[in-house]
Amino acid sequence: MPTSRRAPISSSDPATPGLVPCLLLKGGQVYRPGPEGPVLARSASGVPFDPFDVVDRLAPEYSLLYVVDLDGIERADPQLDYLQEISRDMALWVDGGVRTADQAIDILVAGARRAVLSSAYLRGPKQLSRAWKLSSELVFELEITHGQLGPVHEAWGTADPLELARTVRAAGPDHLIVSPREDDPDWSMVRSIAAGGPTWVDGSFSRELAPRLGEVGAAGGIFHLNDALDHWEE
Repeated sequence: MPTSRRAPISSSDPATPGLVPCLLLKGGQVYRPGPEGPVLARSASGVPFDPFDVVDRLAPEYSLLYVVDLDGIERADPQLDYLQEISRDMALWVDGGVRTADQAIDILVAGARRAVLSSAYLRGPKQLSRAWKLSSELVFELEITHGQLGPVHEAWGTADPLELARTVRAAGPDHLIVSPREDDPDWSMVRSIAAGGPTWVDGSFSRELAPRLGEVGAAGGIFHLNDALDHWEE
């Protein structure tokens, strides 16, 4: 279990955070995307990056951090102790593979500003409705492959991202994340979803695509730390 390391840094949760860094966390260590799935992030000398050091570097420039808790996603065992410690320094949106409403509340209690519910993991509209009754601090992710939802829990009953976006917003949550997994973002789709409320772009989004966000009315983009980690290795 991590211990308190420093005084909290004041942070805010802006309505339009712009570019948001994404931290992959597994077993208390930093991971980075790889061609066959996430891999342990190491410096040029082969030393794994310390997640607290990474957060220290990000905090002066960014007020919001998107955490993908791979233990939560892969094993339904989110790293609540680490989330609590990291939340001292930055406001967090946390994707911990939430399957049920109760799991979303666990992540919020650990210190997340918002818990991420995903079309790939949340067990359908009943759990969404229950989670919304327990807390409004939720954001919903649409995982998209080749223009359709996928993978998607069968309880949703649709593979159409626009239809599910309308269903989610009708149930309460208005903050949505569009996450294309194997293609570049479909900016026409993002524009359509953003017309209904605050919308972020994740998945294959990179900082170079930032100018497109304003063009389609998106609230912001979530980018992986590959470039930053390479720079820090130098």
